[in-house]
Amino acid sequence: MAASLNARRRSGFPVLRVISILLLVAASALLVYELVAFSQREQQLPEGVSVAGINVGGLSERDAVARWERAYAEPIIMLYSDGAADHPIQLHPDQVGWRISSEPMLAAALASGEQGGGFWRRFIDFLLGVEQTVAGDIALVADYQENALEATMRDIARRYDKPPGKAVYDLQTLMVHAGASGYALDLNAAMSAVDHALRSANERTVALPVSSEGNESPELGALRDLIIDYLDSEGFIYDGLGTVASVYIQDLLTGAEINILGDVAFSGASTVKLPIMLDYFRFLPLAPTADEAWLMANSMLCSNNASSNLIMEIIGRGDIFTGIRSVTETIRAAGLGNTYISAPFYLGVEGQQLGSIQAPPTSPNPTFDTEPDPFNQTTAEDIGTLFSLIYDCAEFNSGLTFALPPGQIAQQECRQVLEVASANDLERLLQGGIPSYARIAHKNGWIFDTVGDAGVVYSPNGRHYVISVFLWERAEFQDYEKLWPLMEEISRATWNFFNPEDALLQPRTDLPPTALECEGNYLPPGPGDVNLDDINSWKRN
Repeated sequence: MAASLNARRRSGFPVLRVISILLLVAASALLVYELVAFSQREQQLPEGVSVAGINVGGLSERDAVARWERAYAEPIIMLYSDGAADHPIQLHPDQVGWRISSEPMLAAALASGEQGGGFWRRFIDFLLGVEQTVAGDIALVADYQENALEATMRDIARRYDKPPGKAVYDLQTLMVHAGASGYALDLNAAMSAVDHALRSANERTVALPVSSEGNESPELGALRDLIIDYLDSEGFIYDGLGTVASVYIQDLLTGAEINILGDVAFSGASTVKLPIMLDYFRFLPLAPTADEAWLMANSMLCSNNASSNLIMEIIGRGDIFTGIRSVTETIRAAGLGNTYISAPFYLGVEGQQLGSIQAPPTSPNPTFDTEPDPFNQTTAEDIGTLFSLIYDCAEFNSGLTFALPPGQIAQQECRQVLEVASANDLERLLQGGIPSYARIAHKNGWIFDTVGDAGVVYSPNGRHYVISVFLWERAEFQDYEKLWPLMEEISRATWNFFNPEDALLQPRTDLPPTALECEGNYLPPGPGDVNLDDINSWKRN
């Protein structure tokens, strides 16, 4: 009986075994299912990953590549602003050969998913519901043809840039006005900005860098045109057979020049007394005595021929021709190839020693003949250049300091030359074309057919300049009522150009009929009154 019961028990249905097997099968199926699901998810980019600034987390490889290629294929909108309106210009990336290298970026994005550990570690996280998120951005890998972009930018510049308007001038006020402002694309900055936009998924609009042009002071060439037009309007043919005008102007800040027939030879007249004074400084071993200083002032300010001859005689140690040769050598050493003196100034007194030395070779403009004095010649360019050299010597210890042999002229001596010349208050010629308060250090000279004046004008705004003007008209006697106002108006036009904020819009009406006499006006009364460092101090004593 008991055996029979045991047999029945052994032959009963194996429920537990079946259940275990079913559980194992279910677990295996679930594992396979989860593995399949995990494998499918592994074919997607991990959440949080971005490529070139574009979120591609959870996308398939194909969809991710399509997304960033589509984003970077969007056109760039470039805005060219001319101050009045913005002109939109569309640039499609393929116009400049834009190419994205998707393979390395995709590989980097996929590799970023492995940061969570190996396969089974990531699978376990998947089973546990641990979401894997990748922080960071995969850098863009792309390129384009820079020469194609540059060509595009240059084409935009050709189409949209506006050059500044030409300067204009007014013959009534003798003012030069800058032309209308223009604008131009900054090519290098524009290419950099577009490069940034091409490489950005979001910033696809570019404000092109455009700079204004032509709203500053006009070029000196406009002043040149004004001077020539002015002379023509006054019936003075600046390059004629019977009339010649020569103008040399230098901006002492920039070095820019105007040269209107500046190489034409003229009679130097008293303008050569400037290099005579310089040579006297070279000759003197010590600072000038009171008598020597007064002799310089009388020669420079009063253009006293006797004083000038005496200086050259002193330089020549009693031989005036040796002194004349020394002055000419100083002129040539300074680089003035068309200026010389070869004879004493004519005094018309009994017993004066006449004669001359041989004139040096020169090469002035051969087209124009002003019938210059064969013993005393210069050009507007030469005498203007000399003032420029003296100014640089006085202000910066350069210029004439280096033009002459070492130790031949000192900075203080150049300052004293200009200081004496600043007292040349004849109130006409160049000085008559600037305000009465303006400082000018100049030297003038005239004979029967020629008038010349050159010097440094000190503008209140710091835009100092050199101006040298010579006018010639074939005549028996100079018509100073014609030639002098012409020079004064050339001077006024130049002043207005450099000082537009303080312009003289009309000719001065306070000028004397002719040049003021030197003695009794601006020549120090005696040797004891000459201070080369403050030439007008005698007036305040």
